[in-house]
Amino acid sequence: MRRELKVTLQGHPLTVQVSSGVFSGNRLDLGTSVLLKHVPTPPANGDFMDLGCGWGPIALSLGLSSPEARVWALDVNERALDLTQTNARSHGLNGIRALVAEQVPAEQTFDLIWSNPPIRIGKEPLHQLLMAWLPRLNPGGAAYLVVQKNLGADSLILWLDQTLSERFSVSKHASSKGYRVIEVLARP
Repeated sequence: MRRELKVTLQGHPLTVQVSSGVFSGNRLDLGTSVLLKHVPTPPANGDFMDLGCGWGPIALSLGLSSPEARVWALDVNERALDLTQTNARSHGLNGIRALVAEQVPAEQTFDLIWSNPPIRIGKEPLHQLLMAWLPRLNPGGAAYLVVQKNLGADSLILWLDQTLSERFSVSKHASSKGYRVIEVLARP
């Protein structure tokens, strides 16, 4: 069942639609809040991705910060995609497209990826998901992932650093409230 939620994203008070059956369907998740507080200001434009968009707080934040950008909001949950698209439309954020991975052209690359990735899907599926998208960062691009420390953030940093090619650098960008914000930079 849908309901309204009042949130503040990028300094903008918004009323959004949320629903049960969608990640953090009744509030702004603490990990997402940590991510949004610690990421650098995004570029004015480019192709950005919210990987695992849920009801859309990250995609909406990207759209509010960079209205000229194309924001690709991905999720496997149709209800989440519908909520993200509805929330984007209701706030005039026309650069946001909510879709499933198969709808993203194979040649599409990204300047920025922000994600509160679905850690609870398991290590192997999570690794596959990250390896499907992180290598699609453009040279000079960046990804920021928020992961709970007690759910393996530090080991994920190490794994990403060892698994991604030399074209990338991986580090802990910030730490707050039991979460790590992981930074993946694609060398220019």
